Amino acid sequence: MDFRESGEIMLGFSLTLYFLFHGVSGVDEEYLSVKEGDSVTLHTGVEINQKDTIRWFLKNTRIAQIIGNISICTDVQCNKDTETFRGRLKLDNKTGSLTITNIRNTDSGLYELQITSRISNTHSHKTFNVIVSDDPAAEHEMKMVKGGESVTLYPGVVKNPNDVITWYFNEILIAEITGDQSQICTDDQCIDGDEGFRDRLKLDHQTGSLTITNTRTTDTGLYKLQINSSRISFSIRRIENFTVTVSGSGLSSGAVAGICVVVLVVVAAAAAAAGMIYYRKHQAMSCSEKPQLSNQSNGGLYSSVSQNGDPAIVTSQRIMTGIIKD
Repeated sequence: MDFRESGEIMLGFSLTLYFLFHGVSGVDEEYLSVKEGDSVTLHTGVEINQKDTIRWFLKNTRIAQIIGNISICTDVQCNKDTETFRGRLKLDNKTGSLTITNIRNTDSGLYELQITSRISNTHSHKTFNVIVSDDPAAEHEMKMVKGGESVTLYPGVVKNPNDVITWYFNEILIAEITGDQSQICTDDQCIDGDEGFRDRLKLDHQTGSLTITNTRTTDTGLYKLQINSSRISFSIRRIENFTVTVSGSGLSSGAVAGICVVVLVVVAAAAAAAGMIYYRKHQAMSCSEKPQLSNQSNGGLYSSVSQNGDPAIVTSQRIMTGIIKD
C-alpha cells in the first residue's frame, strides 16, 4: 500500500466520522423532584412533522413512541412485557411531549428522549432524571370549624412566582392566581365563579393560601387546590384536597354580642321585679305589726286585737266603777 492509498483511507475514515456525528446535538439532562400523585409532563421543545420519530425510554425500556404523528404507542402497546404505567402515560401527537399522571415512587428513574428527523437528518437526545418522593402530594386534609369562625387552607409546597394556583369548591372555580398579581380573582370575579361566599374569601398572593371568613354551614364541602409549575423542559401539576365541615352551633361575634345584651336586659328586669316584690312585702309586714285599735281611740272598751282577728272586749274597771258611782 503506497502513501497515496493510505491517505485516501484516512480521508474516508475522517469523512465517515464527520457525517456520523454531524447534526447530532449534545446530550442535555434535567433533574426534577416530584411527589407521589403529581402529574408530570416532559417537554420535547419541538413540533413534529410526518417524518419525525420520537421515542421515550425508561431505564433503557421503550415506553412511548410516535412516528409522524400517526403511529403512536405507550406502555404495553410498545412493549408487551411492560405494564408499569397501566394507562397513566399520555403522548402529545403534536409535540411528542410525555405526560405521566398520578406518578408513583416506582416511576423514579432516568427518562430518555430520542428525536430523529429525516428531513434535516438530525438526531436529538435528552434525559430527565425524575425522583419521586414517598410523601403524597394529593393528601387529604380535614378541617372542622364552627359557624362564624374563619378557616385558612394552606398549600403543602412553597409557591414559585410563576406558579398558577387555582382553588375549586365542589368543582367550581372560586379563586385563582396566574403569576401576575393583577390577574388574581376570588368568588364571582372568576369565570364561572360562585357568589355564595360574597366577599368572604381572601387569597394570599405570596403563599397561595385561601382564607374563608365568617363561615357558614353552606361552606361545607370539598376544596381542591391545583398548582401548575412550568419550566422550559418540564411542567408539574399538583393537586391537594381539603374537606371543610362547618357546624351550625357556632355564632358570629355580632350574634354573641346581641345575645349578651338581651341577657343583661332580662337580668335587669328580673332584679327590678324582685325589688318591687320585696318592697311591697316589707310594707305589708309593717302594717300588720301596728295595733288596729287603741285604748284611747275606743274609749277603753277595746284594748287590742286577738290572734284570730276578733276584737277582745275588755271591761274597764274604771268605767264600771264610774257607772256604779252614778
